[in-house]
Amino acid sequence: MRIINQDELKHDPKLIEELKKSVFIYPTDTIYGIGCDATNHKLVAKVRAIKQSFEQPFSVIIPNKNMIFEFCEPTEEARAWIDKLPGPYTLIFKIKKKCVAENVNPDIDTIGIRIPDHWFYNFIKKMKVPIVTTSANITGDNFMTNLEDLNPDMKNKVDFIIDDGEHKGRGSTIVNLSKDEVEVRER
Repeated sequence: MRIINQDELKHDPKLIEELKKSVFIYPTDTIYGIGCDATNHKLVAKVRAIKQSFEQPFSVIIPNKNMIFEFCEPTEEARAWIDKLPGPYTLIFKIKKKCVAENVNPDIDTIGIRIPDHWFYNFIKKMKVPIVTTSANITGDNFMTNLEDLNPDMKNKVDFIIDDGEHKGRGSTIVNLSKDEVEVRER
């Protein structure tokens, strides 16, 4: 496991390619997440094992908004929410065309999409693939707010941690846009 920061990411472009082949913990505009290349079945399985989350669908951070229109079925009501991105929202859409590994959201026809308002998103754009985004904690435990909060077992199983200091946020607001009526759930 290697701990890196914003400056290292800025000055070492090879790190972007290394992250694409890794499981990593990273900061967002809300809390820390654990993720990987969402198109890589083996890496997604590793995130599931580390997090001990085998049923729950994962959301993804997409490298650009156009992917919403390419891979999802946004309704007219969804446009107002899409316009709020980047931001602390997870928007759930019906899937038009699969863009992630099957084990990201097994046996369901929806996907949660995030575009965080955070400097790390610039590096996700450079990766050019969707990234799994789920809280950096073992299922049922408190989520991570700084390196000291991270479960030691989890810490030893990831390849990278992008340290951004303490984050005193809460999980993103879930906006389900896949049904006839929009459902909003604050966390």
